[in-house]
Amino acid sequence: MTKALAPAIRNLCMLFLVLPLVLLLLPSPASGQQTYVTRFDAFAGYSFLDSPHVSLFENGFATQAGVRVRPWLSMGVDYTYATGDLNLTPTMLTTALQQQLGAQLGGLAAAGIIPPTYSLNVAAHSRTQTFAAGPQLAYRHYKKFTLFLRPVFLGLMHETATPKATPDPIATGVIKELAPAGYKTDNVMFIGFGGGFDIIFSKHVSLRTQADLVHDHLFNDLLKDARFTTRFSIGPAFNFGRNIVE
Repeated sequence: MTKALAPAIRNLCMLFLVLPLVLLLLPSPASGQQTYVTRFDAFAGYSFLDSPHVSLFENGFATQAGVRVRPWLSMGVDYTYATGDLNLTPTMLTTALQQQLGAQLGGLAAAGIIPPTYSLNVAAHSRTQTFAAGPQLAYRHYKKFTLFLRPVFLGLMHETATPKATPDPIATGVIKELAPAGYKTDNVMFIGFGGGFDIIFSKHVSLRTQADLVHDHLFNDLLKDARFTTRFSIGPAFNFGRNIVE
């Protein structure tokens, strides 16, 4: 995914976050209300994670499963797996690491080993998994589609970053210092919210489009700032179990 497309994609994700909230305020005739709502639902489809603060865009997939306590309330869990590439620059690091690295590079420049204009850039491959759970509110006053909102959910994000090989000996030395094992792994709790809609094809099959926004701070021993991560996903949703509409 090119950087040129990233702003447009982020805007699209925000649209899917806001759209359910807007449509929830629109009136709908009672004759269009859904009369068949199953107890369980499951989803699987394409997903991406976008963390613009660290220029990380990851492609992957997401799965979800839920139980409907009421026609308007579900409790569910979901899982996401995605991979992508990022470039680590000194400005992303903690203040202490920036000072340490600045002193080292300054010494090398003073010794004539590197030019004063030297710019450090470390490329890495990221693999991210998320596990989350929380409630979902549904608005079923439209016969052919369901709007839903996740007001809050909690989860765990597991990420592994593996620096890429580089011919630059300075970058290689920094990689060995920051990630002696050749990779860096972290786990962090996050909180977020989201929403979307299902286009209903039958009692048991729908097309789901959704977006979520979470706040996390992975690798806080290396990176100075927390970040917002957007997740967008689309794919089929399957509904099964008895009808709970009375």
